[in-house]
Amino acid sequence: MGILKNKVAAAAIGLIAVTNTAWADYPEKPVVLVVPFAAGGPSDKIARDLAEALRKPLAQTVIVDNTAGAGGTIGAARVARATPDGYTLLVHHIGISTAPALYKKLPYKTLEDFEYLGLINEAPSTLIGKPGLAANNFADLRKWISANDGKVNIANAGVGSASHLCGLILQATLQSKMTFVPYKGTAPAMTDLMGGQVDLMCEQATNAVPQIEAKKVKVFGVTSKQRMALPSLAQSPTLAEAGLAGFEMSVWHGVYAPKGTPSAVLAKLNAAIRTALKDPELVKRQEALGVRVVTDTRLEPAEHKKYVEAEMNRWGKIIKDSGETAD
Repeated sequence: MGILKNKVAAAAIGLIAVTNTAWADYPEKPVVLVVPFAAGGPSDKIARDLAEALRKPLAQTVIVDNTAGAGGTIGAARVARATPDGYTLLVHHIGISTAPALYKKLPYKTLEDFEYLGLINEAPSTLIGKPGLAANNFADLRKWISANDGKVNIANAGVGSASHLCGLILQATLQSKMTFVPYKGTAPAMTDLMGGQVDLMCEQATNAVPQIEAKKVKVFGVTSKQRMALPSLAQSPTLAEAGLAGFEMSVWHGVYAPKGTPSAVLAKLNAAIRTALKDPELVKRQEALGVRVVTDTRLEPAEHKKYVEAEMNRWGKIIKDSGETAD
């Protein structure tokens, strides 16, 4: 029996060695980063910066492919079903951890159908309002929301989007009923906010800063722990210091591969991501948008997965209490 076990173990080791050797030249063709949201939005911008920075360590072209719809679940399902060869990857934000609570039935299992490749960044959101809103600071805004309970419209980029999640926390914290207005992406939501068709929006600094700088929207605060260093937001208080104790939300992004992708490929991708996140140009672009590149242990696949699971538990309660669903 001992001899048989040794032979089986040796065969398994040999198979792993052969498999890893077979993938030694990976990647031999372009790698596709699937973004489950529309082009031009915050996640798309982040993915394109990452794609550019990945080209050197992978020595291969990296293409961004937008597969939008259903709060990011269509693009995520596409990657979950893709051939596990490292050529189709997913760049997804916090929505991957909230979808299980928002959708009664998902076409994939979040913790089982993906290989986790590392968290790449975190971005605070901004609370912004239409240009003609009758409030100039958060204290005024809070009074205005209270006086218009049930009548305030808050835009988002679709059910399950980061802007939707931020709005849920805001509504729960203020204990004020708001009307959520979902759009098919960030761009049309921002357009209607600037045009005064909706009152408020929670939006990633990545996408809000240009509109704030152009004074096309009013900014009432940021969702980070500390004030942001960007000139256009330096005077904007955190929502916590403005009076919403404990209010904090960051929109993080991670990279995923289909379950079953060879370990040699996963190792090469993780190493390439780590190298890309040290690229001075990528760091510069991210910081200019108020985004912090991740440098901690969440770059490790196991820690990334553990973090997503913790976020699933956190958001599951918030979403359940709100009664919001995407089905």
